[in-house]
Amino acid sequence: MGSDLPIMAYIVAHATVLESTLRARSLAEPALYLPGFVPFRLNRLAAELSNHLSEIYRARFGLEIPEWRVVATVGSEHGCTAQHIAASTRMHKTRVSRAIANLAKRGLIERASNSGDRREMQLRLTRAGRRLYSELVPLALERERDRLLGRRRAGARPDHSGDVRGRLQEHGTARKSV
Repeated sequence: MGSDLPIMAYIVAHATVLESTLRARSLAEPALYLPGFVPFRLNRLAAELSNHLSEIYRARFGLEIPEWRVVATVGSEHGCTAQHIAASTRMHKTRVSRAIANLAKRGLIERASNSGDRREMQLRLTRAGRRLYSELVPLALERERDRLLGRRRAGARPDHSGDVRGRLQEHGTARKSV
């Protein structure tokens, strides 16, 4: 996707700066400063983005994060197994199972036997589930683009504080210098 290139270029450039910073640390400094640790910062950023997006599907559609992930996975795959959902979303199978049960109770997802292996259940969105998916996905993609590209909303600061660059920087600025 062409629109991802500026984001990826920024991440690569930022990673290069972080790599230089890591090289500059002396070997006599064995302590780990967690807010400056790249995996920690990326994890926090991912959680923030996920929570930011969850505002849409929680408020408008009554979905929690695990349920949204199931709907998004099943909808984009046009059907799949719970095992596939767990593997592709990295959610524990118990969370996947609960989300599937909640969605089935709401009539958004259905189970069907796999003709090749009757022990395996294929999951598909119902008509109501497909309608929800088709309404929700454009909203989520728009919010993702706004956040990742730093599009300003009315009243937002122009210093990238609301976009990925600003948030990633924020997660590493608690330390004055390295």
